[in-house]
This record gives sequence, C-alpha cells and structure tokens, in this order.
Amino acid sequence: MLRKPAVAGRFYSDKPEVLQGELGLYLAAGAHDRAAIGILVPHAGYVFSGSIAAEAYKIIEIPRTILILGPNHHGLGGQATVFASGSWQTPLGEVPVAADLASRLLLDCDMLEADELAHRLEHSIEVQIPFLQMLRDDLRILPISLGQGNFEDWLRLGRQLGQTLEQWHERVLLIASSDMNHFESAAHTEIVDRLAIKQMENYDPVGLFSLVREQNISMCGVIPAIVMLEAAAVLGATSCSLLRYDHSGRVSGDMQSVVGYASLIVE
Repeated sequence: MLRKPAVAGRFYSDKPEVLQGELGLYLAAGAHDRAAIGILVPHAGYVFSGSIAAEAYKIIEIPRTILILGPNHHGLGGQATVFASGSWQTPLGEVPVAADLASRLLLDCDMLEADELAHRLEHSIEVQIPFLQMLRDDLRILPISLGQGNFEDWLRLGRQLGQTLEQWHERVLLIASSDMNHFESAAHTEIVDRLAIKQMENYDPVGLFSLVREQNISMCGVIPAIVMLEAAAVLGATSCSLLRYDHSGRVSGDMQSVVGYASLIVE
C-alpha cells in the first residue's frame, strides 16, 4: 500500500523545491558522524520545531533502515501497530517500508499487529521522513504507531524490539517522535519539561513515566520515548543527552500557551 502524505502543505511545504531548501538550511553544517542507537525528536510544524529536530538529524549517521515510533493522536486502529509493507510518500518521493523487519517483529513482539488505519492521518511519523530523505537515498523505514496501555507492556515491547534488533543483520536507528508539554505558559512548560528531560538524561524510563503522570505533563510521545529507551538499553545504550530544547512561544510570541520541543541522542 502507498501511504500518501497527510500533512504536507500544513506541517511542512508540499512543494519539493521549497521543502528541500528549508531542510537544507536546517541541516547545514552537519557532521553526521555520531553512531546513535536512538534519538528523540519533535513532530510539530517545521516552522516551530524543525530546527530543533535538525539538531539530532544533522549530527548522526543515518543507516539504511530506520524504525520510527510515534504516538497515535487520532485513536484510529490498534494499540501497537506496524505499517508492515508498501511505501510512504512525501513531496520528496517514496520511501519503501522494511517489510522483512516488519515480518520479524510481528513474530517476536506479542503486542504488535499489522494495521495501516492507525497511520492514515498520523503526523508524528510522517514529519520525520523528509529529514531522512535528505540524508540518505536508499532509505527504508518501519513505522510503528503506539496508543495507550499498561506500562509494563510497553517495557516488554521495548525489550522485545531490542532483542530482535540485536540479532538483526544490519544496524537499525530507533527514532521516538514526541513533543513535550502542551498549551500551558512558557514558564510552567519549561519547568516541567526540564524535569522530564532530566529523567531521560538519567536513563530512567520508569521515572519518566511516573513523572509525566504525577505532574500531568502532556508529553504526547512518552510511550514512544519509553519503548525507544528500553530497546536501546538492550542494544547497549548507556547515555541519553539533550541536544536542544525550546518552545513554540519563541516563534509565535505567545508565552501563555506554548508547546515544548526537545531533541535528545541515545548512545
């Protein structure tokens, strides 16, 4: 199945030459020399969060196969769903799905199911793909959409993903797509977001989940972040470092209702 873009023209330009120019500016002067196991990047419109996401993309090596974990904002489809075959289209062209890896994970991970419905309208994975297309021509992706569920189940999924990728025949980059706190003042958002970032820097997915729930932090991709951290730990990750943090108020000028954005690297 061909998954056509759902948010081109809204979250990012639907004109290839304009999109390439914008991404070229975001990614300028990148070294692309850090062999990250995973990254966490935001998924808002590029005018708000593109430069923050680029802080990760412009410093890491991009392997051929990328596994992208995103939250399910619309509630369509299943709880943990793989877009298992076909390709995704953006204004920069089509990217094939890593169907072989999808088949393996569907056997190894008891929570996962093949389901395209969950991905139909979802922007959190889509907005990452043009960045990747700019950086590698022979790219393959594996999109996984995550909804709500039991925390222990998500830890198990992360371990199962890591165990499969540990035995896989090629290196796979893990991407967790997440914005931080939503629609509160800049002052409050910066405080609670820094608390959540500290839990990630401490490499504490349990602490991150507990903090987000206790402080009512509206970090939409907390589940993708937890799953990515747990999988990366199986793959040998020992550190998670903040690359850049900011919020939408810097662009909009509205400091009373902002969304926080962070990019982090897991090595």
